[in-house]
Amino acid sequence: MVSKRIAPRLFAVLFGASALGSPALANTVEQDAEAFGARQNILAVALSPSGDKLAYIAPVNGSGETIYVVDLANGQPPKAILSNSDVHTDIDYCQWASETRLVCNTSAVAEDAGVLVGFSRLIMVDADGRNLKSLTRTRSSRALGIRQDGGDIIALEVDGKPGKMLMTRSYLSEVQLGTRTANKESGLGVDLVDIDSLNPRKEVSPDPDAIDYIADDKGVVRIMARQPLSTLGRTGSERYYSYREADGGKWRDLSTILVGEGYDKGFRPIAVDAASNLAYGFDEKDGYQALYTMALDGSGATTLVMSRDDVDVDGLLRIGRNRRVIGGSFATERRMAKYFDPQLDKLAGALASALPGTPQIGIIDASEGEGKLLIEASSDVDPGTIYLFDKGSKQLNPLLSVRPQLDGRVMGKMTPVTFPAADGTQIPGYLTLPPGVVEAKGLPTIVMPHGGPGSRDEWGFDWLVQFFAARGYAVLQPNFRGSSGYGQAWFGRNGFKAWKTAIGDIDDAGRWLVNQGIANPDKLAIVGWSYGGYAALQSQVLEPGLYKAVVAIAPVTDLDLLREEARPYTNFSLVDKFIGNGPHVKEGSPAANVERFQAPVLLFHATSDQNVDVQQSREMRDRLEKAGKSVEYVEFQDLDHSLSDSNARQQMLLKAAQFLAAKLGR
Repeated sequence: MVSKRIAPRLFAVLFGASALGSPALANTVEQDAEAFGARQNILAVALSPSGDKLAYIAPVNGSGETIYVVDLANGQPPKAILSNSDVHTDIDYCQWASETRLVCNTSAVAEDAGVLVGFSRLIMVDADGRNLKSLTRTRSSRALGIRQDGGDIIALEVDGKPGKMLMTRSYLSEVQLGTRTANKESGLGVDLVDIDSLNPRKEVSPDPDAIDYIADDKGVVRIMARQPLSTLGRTGSERYYSYREADGGKWRDLSTILVGEGYDKGFRPIAVDAASNLAYGFDEKDGYQALYTMALDGSGATTLVMSRDDVDVDGLLRIGRNRRVIGGSFATERRMAKYFDPQLDKLAGALASALPGTPQIGIIDASEGEGKLLIEASSDVDPGTIYLFDKGSKQLNPLLSVRPQLDGRVMGKMTPVTFPAADGTQIPGYLTLPPGVVEAKGLPTIVMPHGGPGSRDEWGFDWLVQFFAARGYAVLQPNFRGSSGYGQAWFGRNGFKAWKTAIGDIDDAGRWLVNQGIANPDKLAIVGWSYGGYAALQSQVLEPGLYKAVVAIAPVTDLDLLREEARPYTNFSLVDKFIGNGPHVKEGSPAANVERFQAPVLLFHATSDQNVDVQQSREMRDRLEKAGKSVEYVEFQDLDHSLSDSNARQQMLLKAAQFLAAKLGR
């Protein structure tokens, strides 16, 4: 969020030292934009309890989604059972509530008094597309408030018996005047729902401060998370976890964590194992996140399960309908999994050896009893394939290609590298060369900082990187200081408060590419999305002459504006704290420093972006134009932060490629 990093002196040995220049481009820019800009064909996938049926969500008509069901046992082709064409709504995922019914989560964005508001809803539908019902209760006309949270499924089965499931439910108190039946409860609770009748029964009474519940692998609610609001209605920085015995009873204190600074402090439970009566969760060890268990017996005793002294352990691996814990994961140069189950560990190793290349293996779902497993295999040069593995017959059958439009294409290899920052710190990253290039010398090159800033790049397939590699660019993705995954010290004060360190590392990536002879200094650009877009713009403030062109997608451009955009929301205090106050706010805002810009800028933004408001790019455009700087701006109507629309992504890639080719003289 493992090959050895490459020191600069080894670079020529690994990448060759003879042939010059980029290869002839195999396709037109329009063909590449169409192929790489298309959303992946498998957005989510799930296996039925018997393992005989498969459900998956695929994109349709640009921003829409369709749910398909496949009868694996009888070899039937996929059948479309439900489609969504509303640009403001997404079908996010589906699970098999039973062998014949699916429960699916949808999300939507609506504007209310100029503020973008997000909603989620749960629906149930038969595997043949009939009997579509809403699991989220409708809002009463007497309700005091709006129901944004439509609920989450926290257990697909109770006591190992199909037919009932647990879902969270947001309760809204109602106006009492003129009725004796008005609901007086408010907050988040848990309902036990009959899958056939959909009749709910209150399992856990609502708590006004509750934000989440965790059920164990037997389908018993064991943990509640509470995060009280302040008297001003702002989300607090303390989150409280409570637990209760398997047979119910009162809630007891478990742990408290501090949130909002990027690295949570304290034990954060994720799952509960009923047999051992232990909660699995994450906590800090020697400055890094580690995986622990905590006894649910009142002792508070913790046991270290998995830790590293170089990166965070940040993944908990779970499997099947009861979400059984099977291991943990971490990312060094590649994401690595450690399975607690010896059989699964052996199986994952065997699959990795049997499949071509050096794929990463993920166990993404399982049938009842785990006799059949859904496996995903992918790599830096392979977008991925979904397989079905039958433990009984030991057969591995390919089911679905994640990006069939890219099948047969040669991709650029992603290689871990390190480069020195100005203070001597070695910064990790990934370098991808154009397919067919055998010498990294004098290439048109892109530095591509990741979003976040609480994030990191990892080894694996990246459609944006591979598009530019296909267009003849080398691409370097630096995991600059301010990235997550490398411990608290590396994350530091975050990439806004300590922007000079983060942007300095990103600029040092560009300088290293030039000094190593990899990049042609006149054909060096920077491209970023979200925080990466902010970093791309802010690099002009720190060193205006380094990059010759800037592409920023959905960027933050003004930190004070970012703070004000959060004011209508309950998380304002956390955003305010994350940004901080002081000279760094103006100095770290590219829109406030446009006079320093030398490189031409291309901006992209969508109008329904809840992460970074579209006004950020509009203000940046206006200020650059007023200062007489070169800027182009493309705006997408009604789309979200990730531009989840194939047509928009294709348009964005085409425009970006044409812009870079023109500005870099290619």
